[in-house]
Amino acid sequence: MSEDHQRHARSFGGVADAYHRGRPSYPDDAVAWLVGDRPVTVLELGAGTGKLTERLVAAGHDVHATEPDEAMLAVLRRRLPDVRTSATGAEEIPVADQSVDVVVAAQCFHWFDAAVALPEIARVLRPGGHLAAVWNQRDERIPWVRKLGRIIGTQDNVTAPLASVESSDDFHEVDETAFKHWQVVDRRSIQDLVLSRSNVAVLDAPERERVLADLLALYDDYGRGMDGMQLPYQARCFRARVTERVAPPAPAPTLEPTVPISLGAPDADDPQHDTADTIPRVAAGLDDTGTLLIDFR
Repeated sequence: MSEDHQRHARSFGGVADAYHRGRPSYPDDAVAWLVGDRPVTVLELGAGTGKLTERLVAAGHDVHATEPDEAMLAVLRRRLPDVRTSATGAEEIPVADQSVDVVVAAQCFHWFDAAVALPEIARVLRPGGHLAAVWNQRDERIPWVRKLGRIIGTQDNVTAPLASVESSDDFHEVDETAFKHWQVVDRRSIQDLVLSRSNVAVLDAPERERVLADLLALYDDYGRGMDGMQLPYQARCFRARVTERVAPPAPAPTLEPTVPISLGAPDADDPQHDTADTIPRVAAGLDDTGTLLIDFR
């Protein structure tokens, strides 16, 4: 991970409250596709302020949420105090082997060190379990949304990080689908949405103010005042089933070393040893009754 990439990844803690106020949630049909429609054990990586966590809990899943940024995690813990949480990243997951049904990452998989994270994710998944990822992406086919994109910057590139899953021996092929939904934004929440973006959060104050001024000019042209407007999204969803792990062959049993047995001449006086003089000899032939003759001399 480059230094610039790390700087962007660490920028969210300073805008945690704006992130929670401004970011969209996820539609129920997307959540069902990501993790299934029956309650399962879910490990959520990069849970942030709990935008997806809230939807997973509402669907009845047993959720363990992890997030490396303490400021983001503090918002999640305040809002969802009953959810198990860990302040950790995807590269060192604090759960046991084969202990969860689904690992899910919302809006964050592109921040992971895939070479380290994918084997970790595969380790904690039960046989038949899967990895799921989702990104909310603005639908820029609509002209005013395309203009918004030019002001606040390009969206997350989901193709490159998912290529690492496609090429991994830890997972099968990636399935993909998308669900359309809308976020109602007003003059305040659209500013929070923009301030929560990493490429805006890392700007110095004058440059950030310039972006906000351009944003508000666009909103005033297209928006409807305090009634707000609908910002269209595609929730792009991906999932890949973990490959079966072949158990290593059991080690060969260790044999105790044998103690050599002495074959020295037996003691003639030892009653436990036979000698040529004491071993009974079989007499040649049978007697007249057909009985085998043994000579005990």
